[in-house]
Amino acid sequence: QLQAYGGGLVQAGGSLRLSCAASGRTFGTMAWFRRAPGKTRDFVAAIRSGGITAYADSVKGRFTISRDNAKNMMYLEMNSLKPEDTAVYYCAGSREIAIASRIRREDVYGYWGQGTLVTVSS
Repeated sequence: QLQAYGGGLVQAGGSLRLSCAASGRTFGTMAWFRRAPGKTRDFVAAIRSGGITAYADSVKGRFTISRDNAKNMMYLEMNSLKPEDTAVYYCAGSREIAIASRIRREDVYGYWGQGTLVTVSS
């Protein structure tokens, strides 16, 4: 029901745009998480159906999350990429319109895409 795509190899300082296509249902909150090699899956950014967003401190000012509710799509515009952004990026959806204290929690999201690999070379 969620499919992420748009990953690839990019040089440090470059940009990529990830897309997430949702089908079968609409989500109150959608989010991006990432798992770097050898690490746990971490929150990146989230957006509620009304457009309110949240970001991890590590990506704030460089990444922009957006969604097109009419198309049931979510996007992650990633700029000024760094080698430490290298990870598999997952899109996630929740029927909940998550409040601020919950929006970064992985367990809020019951629907997950398969992930797309982003590699940033130095």
